[in-house]
Amino acid sequence: MKSPYDIILRPVVTEESTDQMALRKYTFFVDPRANKVEIKKAVEAIFDVKVAKVNTIRVPGKKKRYGRHTGYTAERKKAVVTLTQDSKEIKIFDGA
Repeated sequence: MKSPYDIILRPVVTEESTDQMALRKYTFFVDPRANKVEIKKAVEAIFDVKVAKVNTIRVPGKKKRYGRHTGYTAERKKAVVTLTQDSKEIKIFDGA
């Protein structure tokens, strides 16, 4: 069984994801092999909140070149987690 910290890798900190926090939606980079049920249980275990919905986005790797060598960047998976109305907020920016 995977640890919740193996499933949730880090929060996504962008202008759009910060604006979504007012609507109780939080975005995280997650393990590409994790499913929605595992993501929901991991967020509830780590942050002690109630999750209403989980939406996932698979971000494929981009083709990159360095001189004559070509390769791909890593594939990622993002999860947008919506909390219930009676749940407390997630404190991602404690010191900010």
